[in-house]
Amino acid sequence: MSRKPGDGPMTPESPKPFRRSLGDRFRGAAGPVAAGLVLGAFFAAAPALAAADKAKGAEPASIPIQSDKPIEIYAHEGIEWDQNSETYIARGNARAVQGDVTIYGSVLTAKYRKTADGGSEIWRLDADGKVRIESPKGTVYGEKAIYDMDTSILVVTGNNLKLVTPKETVTARDSLEYWQLKDMFVARGDALAVLEDRKIKADILTAHLRKDKNEESKVYRVDAFGSVLITTPTEIARGEKGVYFVDTGIATLTGAVKITRGDNQLNGEIAEINMNTGVSRILAGAGKGGESKPVRALIVPAKKSAKKPAANSKKRSEKIN
Repeated sequence: MSRKPGDGPMTPESPKPFRRSLGDRFRGAAGPVAAGLVLGAFFAAAPALAAADKAKGAEPASIPIQSDKPIEIYAHEGIEWDQNSETYIARGNARAVQGDVTIYGSVLTAKYRKTADGGSEIWRLDADGKVRIESPKGTVYGEKAIYDMDTSILVVTGNNLKLVTPKETVTARDSLEYWQLKDMFVARGDALAVLEDRKIKADILTAHLRKDKNEESKVYRVDAFGSVLITTPTEIARGEKGVYFVDTGIATLTGAVKITRGDNQLNGEIAEINMNTGVSRILAGAGKGGESKPVRALIVPAKKSAKKPAANSKKRSEKIN
């Protein structure tokens, strides 16, 4: 049964799901649709989310949702409203804008639910295909993103995962995550953080944030787990676990630690590396079996270059003969 514009919403007994495409309504002669949907007009998501954030003692998230501001969604092909699945779907170079944060994707899906007061609220936002999340603090790239507003966790997956900020670049194989309530970023799978000429690589990297005196959230600590590798212009350090404090520039490695500088090598269980000064020290510690393991150093002497005989000595030998 076909439905005409102006027909009321379908009842549960209706034979087909009600899909309302805004593309036909807003499509102009110039081409793509620019349907700016302020979600505050469609449902009362913002007040409910703001109240939930206050109850949890959390600040509004910077990536990707700031719950105290309206969201505008744009799509080239159109925006559908599926009442049966309680979703809005934006297709074709879609983007969602809230404050100074923009989420891009081939398809954006917003899932909502009914509230006790008869309204509705968005509880999940998905982005699929050529995902990009931009904010003044940085840009995240991936193929799929899911933001769960109940847990305040953003997970970005797919190939070529990357987070780029003015000072550092973070890449990962499995996922890039932002845990709003814990003020923490997580990179999983061959995670690599590059800061100028310094690098930290591990199976998992976690970056912890806190507010500075200007009330800006900044990374103050980075934890590394599994196959940790730290690279500076002068040395390479390996270990099983590591922690790096940004303010001091000091990284501490534990577990089968190995520091290599040129041909020289230091082995131990604990190492402190000052990534600002290049000064390192390695300490003994208990190994996996609990026994104490001493520090071992391998120092390779510099090779002496062979000296060429002086020209005048050659002439003297010729005269003697």
